[in-house]
Amino acid sequence: MQYQFDKIIDRKNTNSVKWEPNVLKTMFGDEEMLPMWVADMDFKCPDPVVEALVKRAEHGIYGYADIDESYYEAIVDWNARRNNWQLDKSWIVFTPGVVPAVNYLVQTFCKTGDKVIIQNPVYYPFSMAINNNGAGIVLNPLKEEAGDYVMDYEDLEAKVKDPRVRMLILCSPHNPVGRVWRKEELERLGEICLANDVLVVADEIHSDLIMSGHQHTPFASISESFANNSITCVAPSKTFNLAGLQVSNIIIPNDKLRKEYQVTLENNAIRHPNTFGIVALEAAYTKGEPWLEAVLAYIEGNMDFIKKFVDERLPGVTFKKPEGTYLAWLDFRGLNMDQSSLEKWMQRDLKLALDEGYIFGSGGEGFERINAACPRSLIEEALGRIERGIKALNSK
Repeated sequence: MQYQFDKIIDRKNTNSVKWEPNVLKTMFGDEEMLPMWVADMDFKCPDPVVEALVKRAEHGIYGYADIDESYYEAIVDWNARRNNWQLDKSWIVFTPGVVPAVNYLVQTFCKTGDKVIIQNPVYYPFSMAINNNGAGIVLNPLKEEAGDYVMDYEDLEAKVKDPRVRMLILCSPHNPVGRVWRKEELERLGEICLANDVLVVADEIHSDLIMSGHQHTPFASISESFANNSITCVAPSKTFNLAGLQVSNIIIPNDKLRKEYQVTLENNAIRHPNTFGIVALEAAYTKGEPWLEAVLAYIEGNMDFIKKFVDERLPGVTFKKPEGTYLAWLDFRGLNMDQSSLEKWMQRDLKLALDEGYIFGSGGEGFERINAACPRSLIEEALGRIERGIKALNSK
């Protein structure tokens, strides 16, 4: 089957957070920006998903929905096939998105004054979830070594000894730096957390988006002890561009932890999933795999394009291809701009709406995150603007 990933689909006037002019004006001060910030794709969903949604829509009644056996089977089969991870369907708990789930997890397992470790620079809603629910943030910054990011285990071992540290949020694959953690890296982190009674919450929402030559290892699949000391957040939303349907699944093998979490969901009146989210998930996991393989190849081609363009035409900028995710983490520190100047240059001069690196916490200053899940022509346009901007800077 031929997929038209090069086709530009007009997303304006569809209530798109990413593309709607009024949102761009509010967020960036200009409705004419080229938006490459929000982490959703600019590709049409797989045809089997669209067809299943149309069929359901034609029924004409959209009342309260419940999850049936086929929903769980789709998730179990997908994880067995893609990750060699054997799930029990009883471990699966629905939530309307991974970000809400992380908030509910902090509510459930942290009391006011408890602390949560995050590995910055990292997905910024983690910090918001911790702060908004009365816990404190402990930073275990990633280290840059030979142009790559690695975990700082010595720093982690020192910080988990604080008895108020109750949780570590693991971003795997890591957003925004694009690391796909190797099994031995996860094992060392897991042993440290296990030895200090620190619960691991593994955000694995990008786990299906793995570049060639790399393999995602679900944290909970490594050992029974890790499974019992962890909670895994997964969803089809990044994989198949379904974020607006608000469906995610929280995998909790530990019966006690799962029951505690379910109490929190009940207390927050989280009961009925989105009718269309159920339909889309089943269609995606059962019939969407050919589309996923094709889109991964296209995205990797985009990453190769970015790498070549940066290396050959953007002096002062560096880029290492991500191992996973569809997010490109570009290093502009060689331009010697402070973060305010870099942000103004991107937005005011280049008309680019990107995710500024500093919003991901310390260690992100001087970086820009670019969503590469879009037609290549948009990436070429964005990089062309940066190229012209650098030439203008160097001509002064």
